[in-house]
Amino acid sequence: MSINNDTKRIVILGAAESGAGAAVLAKKEGFDVFVSDMSAIKPRYKEQLDKHGIEWEEGQHSKDKILSADEIIKSPGIPDTAPIIQEARERGIHIISEIEFAGRYTKSKMICITGSNGKTTTTSLIYHIFKQAGYDAGLAGNIGRSLALQVAEEPHEYYIIELSSFQLDNMYDFKADIAILLNITPDHLDRYDNCMQNYVDSKMRIIQNQTEQDSFIYWNDDPIISKELEKYQIRSVKYPFSKLKKNGTIGYIEEGKYTIERPTPFNMEQEELSLTGVHNIYNSLAAGIAANIAGIKKECIRKSLSDFPGVEHRLEHVARVRGVEYINDSKATNVDACWYALESMQTPTILIVGGKDKGNDYTPIFELVRSKCKALVFLGADNSKLHEVFDNIGVTIRDTHSMKDCVAECYKLAEPGDTVLLSPCCASFDLFKNMEDRGEQFKTLVRNL
Repeated sequence: MSINNDTKRIVILGAAESGAGAAVLAKKEGFDVFVSDMSAIKPRYKEQLDKHGIEWEEGQHSKDKILSADEIIKSPGIPDTAPIIQEARERGIHIISEIEFAGRYTKSKMICITGSNGKTTTTSLIYHIFKQAGYDAGLAGNIGRSLALQVAEEPHEYYIIELSSFQLDNMYDFKADIAILLNITPDHLDRYDNCMQNYVDSKMRIIQNQTEQDSFIYWNDDPIISKELEKYQIRSVKYPFSKLKKNGTIGYIEEGKYTIERPTPFNMEQEELSLTGVHNIYNSLAAGIAANIAGIKKECIRKSLSDFPGVEHRLEHVARVRGVEYINDSKATNVDACWYALESMQTPTILIVGGKDKGNDYTPIFELVRSKCKALVFLGADNSKLHEVFDNIGVTIRDTHSMKDCVAECYKLAEPGDTVLLSPCCASFDLFKNMEDRGEQFKTLVRNL
């Protein structure tokens, strides 16, 4: 949807996947483009920028070049408290996300997924269903390739987009044709002035600009979502789902059957679903409803829900070593994600927890730790808060500061029939490059046991 825009100079802050993609699209649309990154830019993104003749800098922010922008596209990883962002706001420069920018130049259908937990699994499952059905779909947002780059160079009829609260914060006119809100639990509060309502407000932006022609899929039992919906005048068609059938829900499990009532009635045996665990029932319901709304045939939805392979770093089976299961759930970067992981454990569990704390309240997992865990292995640069919280909970505790030592301790503690679960509750940046690096190190060490 190419628009008339008086903006002449676009500055992009951050030159990773979203920033480099936004730069390519901006250049294609005829803007004067400059890219700035305080960190080193990866070689492949430098090549991409050079190929399109886009000026860039790394290791610094040149204020004269940045603050001359008509509009700034900000990487979701850059907080609003960054000095260059504050200066730009003081000068009245409009700041948007890559998704907002890309949305201006496409008429494609947008299926957008957010929530504190389950986003990646649900997004990947929807993409799997669409591709299996032969739909022309692109995967974007927090996973897949940059939406802006796809719009510029490889347009699709549908985009399946995982959206974080940080991306939603800088989206204003963008609209989701199908919006999915899985849940809202405390996360990233360090980026929201430790105010839960600020974070909630970000998540609720998923439904902004929706019309009567659009769809809103959400978990009916989430107490925060239920309370928030009372504040909004929802124009889109609502598709609430729940684990069990209750008044108003159109997606649920009843008598062992996975059921969707509308727009087209659909059901299949719950035991045929490839994803297991309560949290994955919700993810599968949300994905099935989205596919149903998009008009995908029942047989294709059924097959795709049955053969989806799952997502790396999300309750990923790594290996069975001397009768002990090792599970990689490195994507569990908040307490609620860890709760779901523990809830699905069926054997005595050694839980690996720790990392960069985001203002976590660990009390929701206390009872599960007591009932499911035989030991906790802390993994972090500083485990002092974990000791304060868990030392008196009544399970064995070990303290480690590297993945090598962590896996070694787990190996010593585990007995045949146990499960070792990496589900850290925390961000990874204290000891690892990212959560993928944390998961990969865990998997490599486990497979070498």
